[in-house]
Amino acid sequence: MKSRAAEAAIAALCGLLFGLGLILSGMTDPARVQDFLDPAGSWNPSLAFVMAGAIGVAVLPFQWLRRRQRTLGGAPLQLPASHGITPRLVLGSVLFGIGWGLAGFCPGPALVGLGSAWQPALIFCAGMLGGFGLFSLLPGRPG
Repeated sequence: MKSRAAEAAIAALCGLLFGLGLILSGMTDPARVQDFLDPAGSWNPSLAFVMAGAIGVAVLPFQWLRRRQRTLGGAPLQLPASHGITPRLVLGSVLFGIGWGLAGFCPGPALVGLGSAWQPALIFCAGMLGGFGLFSLLPGRPG
């Protein structure tokens, strides 16, 4: 089993690579995201290409992971067990989409912006943490 320090270094490297990809693709710019979500206005398809590229890169590793029981670090692998579409999933997706469209941020790009203390990202992350806190107060929430 790899050491915790090695696992942390691998996680940090993956996070850095992800963040650099978001910066290079321009997905940390809320205006670009909002332009993608505005097909009747100044529509910009670049987000679709970034998503397609990310899916293309992830398909083979996820197929490989499905055959494994443990991570490369030796920890138990935890993939979602449920594949059903529930009202809770639909509501969460709608709320996520509304927030994404209004702010132009989703959590990944917001965290990249947070790293540079960019005010819109700070505000978004504060709201996101508030939402996490409210969720934790809901009765009957999972785990």
